[in-house]
Amino acid sequence: MNPLVSLIVTSKNSARTIEACLRSAREQQYQPIELVVVDNASSDDTPQIARRNADIVIDKGPERSAQRNAGIGAARGEYVLVLDADMVLERDVVAAAVEAAQGGAAVVAIPEVSFGQGFWSACKTFERAFYARDPVVSAGRFFSRQAALDAGGYDETLTGPEDWDLSMRLAGSTPIAFARARILHDEGRQTLSDLFRKKYYYGRSLPAFVRKHGSAALKRLNPARSSLIAGIGEMFKHPLLACGMIVMKSVEAAGGTAGMLD
Repeated sequence: MNPLVSLIVTSKNSARTIEACLRSAREQQYQPIELVVVDNASSDDTPQIARRNADIVIDKGPERSAQRNAGIGAARGEYVLVLDADMVLERDVVAAAVEAAQGGAAVVAIPEVSFGQGFWSACKTFERAFYARDPVVSAGRFFSRQAALDAGGYDETLTGPEDWDLSMRLAGSTPIAFARARILHDEGRQTLSDLFRKKYYYGRSLPAFVRKHGSAALKRLNPARSSLIAGIGEMFKHPLLACGMIVMKSVEAAGGTAGMLD
């Protein structure tokens, strides 16, 4: 008999995307699964959509780390897959993640493919393609529920690097495995100001993350990633996207730095 897998979806005013997310979760080839939605006081139709589609719906804040911990605590599965409400799963994601975990992986990352509207979303899609399977950049989304509980769950003092932090603690010295299926990430319509604000907010947690993990944290924050350098040929093939990506990464770096210095 297959082990139960709990899919934990965190949301905040996610009515535009959450139904597609939950539908893709329900339509997984792998069974049995349960769907747990942890909402953060949404003022739109997110709670109603969640109650129509999920097995368990919780309201919890104030941040994503606390939401994820609440979901892990409420879940009943042997394994958990942690998702955001703007993600859509290929039908074999859960099956591929279980296969990797049963093969001995403590933490399984799911490669992401971005999509959205507008030029900056296209630049984000272009960027993500370089490190979809980069073990330095990627954080695990699939792991044993009990292992996460034993590790103390997500660090609720971190927002942004909390997924790196838990993955590093769970994996230890073993490499993160990658599932052979993908998550499609709906970026919507990105703007440079949105990207700056997001990285500024995340940047406020980076000093604590670096203090906690030292050189391993700095390695993940290094913008000169080997996966990007290895993709220089693709940049020459798509110069407009490459130039846009450089501008976008510069804005994100400025936002993150401003957050760190705040």
